[in-house]
Amino acid sequence: MAVTKIAISMDSKLLDKVDRLVQKRIFPNRSKAIQSAVEEKIIKMDKSRLSRESAKLRKSEEQSMSEEGLPGDFSEWPEY
Repeated sequence: MAVTKIAISMDSKLLDKVDRLVQKRIFPNRSKAIQSAVEEKIIKMDKSRLSRESAKLRKSEEQSMSEEGLPGDFSEWPEY
């Protein structure tokens, strides 16, 4: 994985909390702590977005669209 250095600004109280996590050896350094937090947040946002979009689906409409163009007699279909 390619790594790119960035500079960020952070509230000093939040940075103190990050530093405590590093001191307790929960993370090896600030970069890993922040990278982990950002990654976790993005994963949660992606899951949340998927849930919101899935909730918009209407089962009956999705079913009818999936069956469009299918022959009515399923006995003509080959067995697998």
